[in-house]
Amino acid sequence: MAISYKDSGVDVERGYQAVKLMKEHVQSTYNQNVLGDIGSFGGFYELPKDIKNPVLVSGTDGVGTKLKYAFIADKHDTIGIDAVAMCVNDIVCQGAKPLFFLDYFATGRLSPETVATVVSGVAEGCRQSGAALIGGETAEMPGFYSDGEYDIAGFAVGVVDKKKVINGSKIKKGDVLIGIKSSGIHSNGYSLVRKLFGEDKATLETYDERLGAKPIDVLLTPTKIYVNSILSLIEKVKVKGIAHITGGGFIENIPRIFPEGIGCEIDITSYEVPTVFKVMQQIAGIDDYQIYNTFNMGIGMVVCVAPKDVEETISQLTSTGEECCVIGKTIKGKGVVLKKKNGFVAPLYPVEK
Repeated sequence: MAISYKDSGVDVERGYQAVKLMKEHVQSTYNQNVLGDIGSFGGFYELPKDIKNPVLVSGTDGVGTKLKYAFIADKHDTIGIDAVAMCVNDIVCQGAKPLFFLDYFATGRLSPETVATVVSGVAEGCRQSGAALIGGETAEMPGFYSDGEYDIAGFAVGVVDKKKVINGSKIKKGDVLIGIKSSGIHSNGYSLVRKLFGEDKATLETYDERLGAKPIDVLLTPTKIYVNSILSLIEKVKVKGIAHITGGGFIENIPRIFPEGIGCEIDITSYEVPTVFKVMQQIAGIDDYQIYNTFNMGIGMVVCVAPKDVEETISQLTSTGEECCVIGKTIKGKGVVLKKKNGFVAPLYPVEK
């Protein structure tokens, strides 16, 4: 008896239908640099001609276990935004303008409608960041994923003139750190989030007095994309360094932009920490350093500028719709010191003042 590919669990017809459903979303991200009529096995993108010495900057990431909440809620239209945000927010930290994005979607049994919905979110993220969605992969892998589950990851490429690369090398003691508000938890720390809020659908969809919302709505809020605000800022202000606050929170990510011998002092009372982080810290029973070493704590991006540029930086970011404030300063030393009104939180890393 003959055994077909379909008998093994892979239905190529479903794949064709998925491509058909997502085509409109994909094409909505195209610009004049996309050469869509040249080939079919690779995506073509023409480099902008107005950059004297172009340097390509790339980044890749996924959404992590935040996907579990998309499965539980059967809500798939924003998770693609997260996938794009995690990549483009990284590359814009180097001053690079995103050019194009590719996605990877894998599942046990392909649902054309689900993959098209996820890709609609990817396309939305691309539109928000100015990136063209020029390719991707949809993989049907029977027996590898549980029914109704999938994984989504992405890859972005941007460009910056070599002389305009932002790498933190000019940061020195006394520079100022400005935090830009996040939209929530973004896409990191969800293994802990799931321990704290659980995975019971009824509970997640019931109004929570502590949060002032249904947990599922808070937990599925898409990651904010900062590309346009950051690109506008660096046209007006000499930004020395930019940190995307992802996994590892303040403690791991902010020092990544500092040269040797520089650390920082962060005043964690300088802004209002969003309720969801306060609730999670209370449920978990963990100290400030642990929570600031896991989540973004309401700050999605940190930019470092000279003291003379602080006012203009805040003005420019505010004009593009961002909420921001001064959260700290650089000091001689290493790592991060968290500061409160009544003193310092014991640091994880030694810091010399």
